[in-house]
Amino acid sequence: MPTKILVIDDDLAITELMSMLLKTHGFEVITTNSGADGIRLVKEKNPNVVLLDLMMPDMDGWQVSKAIRAFDDVPILILSAINDPSMVASVLDSGADDFLVKPVPSSVLVAHIRKTVRQTDSLEKINIKKNSNPATQNTQPVAL
Repeated sequence: MPTKILVIDDDLAITELMSMLLKTHGFEVITTNSGADGIRLVKEKNPNVVLLDLMMPDMDGWQVSKAIRAFDDVPILILSAINDPSMVASVLDSGADDFLVKPVPSSVLVAHIRKTVRQTDSLEKINIKKNSNPATQNTQPVAL
């Protein structure tokens, strides 16, 4: 099953370009030009990664990221033209997992998406239950 990417950006040209680019790399792509619609799509479509613009008119990237974090731990990768270290820190603190400055080379974007998916897949294979022994990874016991 291909990795499902949700692209949330208020710029229609950007979402169309991202869709074409990511599909050529084998990703399944869902796009929206609204932060509120993006939150709904996370709930309905269960993407593997969210690519999120920071500056949008209806809801900005901080608000969308916080809203998604309230119900889901899907990786959120911010794409923004803003390159201010305090802004980057603020967005990462609000729940985003990664931050790339636009314009980003397509090879770098795809590499970050694949890295994020690898990390998520590794975490999903780890199963720790409170008050039980042992913790497992890939169904094998893991020493903690």
